[in-house]
Amino acid sequence: MSVDEAAVRTRTITWQDPVPGAKAGARMSGLDYLRAMAAGELPPPPMLITMGMGVAEVEEGRVVFFVEPDEYHYNPIGAVHGGLAATMADSAMGCAVHSTLPGGAGYTTLEFKINFVRPLTRDTGRVLCEARTIHVGGRVATAEARVTDAEGRLYAHATTTCMVFRPGAEKGG
Repeated sequence: MSVDEAAVRTRTITWQDPVPGAKAGARMSGLDYLRAMAAGELPPPPMLITMGMGVAEVEEGRVVFFVEPDEYHYNPIGAVHGGLAATMADSAMGCAVHSTLPGGAGYTTLEFKINFVRPLTRDTGRVLCEARTIHVGGRVATAEARVTDAEGRLYAHATTTCMVFRPGAEKGG
């Protein structure tokens, strides 16, 4: 089957080397790092650019991401792939946890769960993902997120558990 050339779309993505930003971030508190990234002082990770996402707000324990769903996010059944909301929720929840950590600390997602309650399409318009920490302990943190449109309609909600790596903490199991 050939593709109708009139139907072909093109999208070009450019990004900066993520390593210098990550190295700078390793010396900063999570909150300072995320604020610098949101302000454009440090480059965003390439994943955000690839997905078309951005950071709208950052405060300790709370981060808001945004994206405008478009046809390049579509799955084969004509709606935005659930991976867009899942990636946005996972990223925002991780950043909410990161915003509470001191310089030199890190985290990784151990697990997350997402519930989709209505489909996103390119006609949905800009959506926000607000993530908030629930608990941040010495080694484990939990957070939650909600994906909503401009009218506040819920599209998905999620929770996560992250492992926290603190400076000077014992490594290993």
